[in-house]
Amino acid sequence: MGDPHVAFDVEIPSDVKYIEGVVELATRKCRELSIPPRKCSLNVRVALAEAISNAILRGNGETAQKHVRVRAVASDKAVVFDVTDEGAGFDLNADRPDPTAPENLMLEDGRGLFLMQRLMDRVERVRS
Repeated sequence: MGDPHVAFDVEIPSDVKYIEGVVELATRKCRELSIPPRKCSLNVRVALAEAISNAILRGNGETAQKHVRVRAVASDKAVVFDVTDEGAGFDLNADRPDPTAPENLMLEDGRGLFLMQRLMDRVERVRS
């Protein structure tokens, strides 16, 4: 394979019903690239679903007219997923409540970035 290439590039409406299809596509591409099965079936699935969900719910505010772009660039050593929404952005380094703290364990949200950072080698916010 050698040089990085675009494994896929899709744009979806800001609707959570599209998340599973994109995650399935990413999982298939990971398997084709001989990424270890555990990383494809768990790490990529969970982290990418969280990233897309955050883009739809937080970035685009579930606005139907807005879209989320998911792009995967693959090389021999890595797969890089770019998830882009139409929102104003956020501070990746801002203090957030610890989702593992006892008072936060039963909350329904607040774990997306935490999970992405634990499951991926690196999580970045790129300003456009």
